[in-house]
Amino acid sequence: MKFTLILTCVSLSFSYMPIMADEPETSAPRSVPDDLIDDPHVREELGVNEFTAPSIKKIFDDLSNLAPLPADELIHKMPKRMPLHRTDLALELGFLIADGFMAVEAGHMNKIEALAKELSRYGRALGAGERVNRHAASLLESARKNNIAALKKELTATQRDVETDLIHLRDVDLAHLISLGGWIRALEVGSHAVKKNYSGDRARILYREDIADYYEGMIGSLDPRISMRKDIDTIRKIVAGLRHIMTLGEDGKPSKEGVEKIAESASEMAKQAMIRIN
Repeated sequence: MKFTLILTCVSLSFSYMPIMADEPETSAPRSVPDDLIDDPHVREELGVNEFTAPSIKKIFDDLSNLAPLPADELIHKMPKRMPLHRTDLALELGFLIADGFMAVEAGHMNKIEALAKELSRYGRALGAGERVNRHAASLLESARKNNIAALKKELTATQRDVETDLIHLRDVDLAHLISLGGWIRALEVGSHAVKKNYSGDRARILYREDIADYYEGMIGSLDPRISMRKDIDTIRKIVAGLRHIMTLGEDGKPSKEGVEKIAESASEMAKQAMIRIN
């Protein structure tokens, strides 16, 4: 299944956790699966090939094949108070962008205004408020016109603009965390959609061990002050388990039992991703 997203800030520091004298070695980041990269020529020009996260657009393209999506049955209410730490900001922003795509997919234009306001809030907190505000205004305009294609384009552009800012700020970890948050949310909703209405073809969309492998390696490559957080480490372990669950057997067929395990794992990851360090 194809999921991902991105945003950041340089003014917030890593001071919420102590620097460790002997930082453990982390695994090398896996390369992004080829079919999740938007435009390799653009990536080449930016010089961020091995650093950038998968494309948000390509991550959500397959969700349309899993409709109806039970996003409203799997709501994660975020407190009105903003997170204090940028790790939490990034993960929650990933959830927001994912929910934006799913609202558009479902035709819930009445949700776009609240989404645009939240995106602006998180954009300001991450230091990308100006760019995000422009996209938020375009989201509202496209929603008024019921222009689904334009809405998806704006959400994709939001990711790309913030990603570019992050690369310039040399803060790649936040880009990965936003991507991770979006993938977790999309996998949670998508897997429960398949669980409710199972078929082999629908289930096969979830069986992307290459993407699980990518995210396991990505989490391991984060700054140890992030990767060793209890919630992030728990997510990494769950992703490692998913990599095995998503690997098709000799018959090459998915199973209901496998989908149930994916859905259970995705829900637990979502729960962990919403934990804030205060």
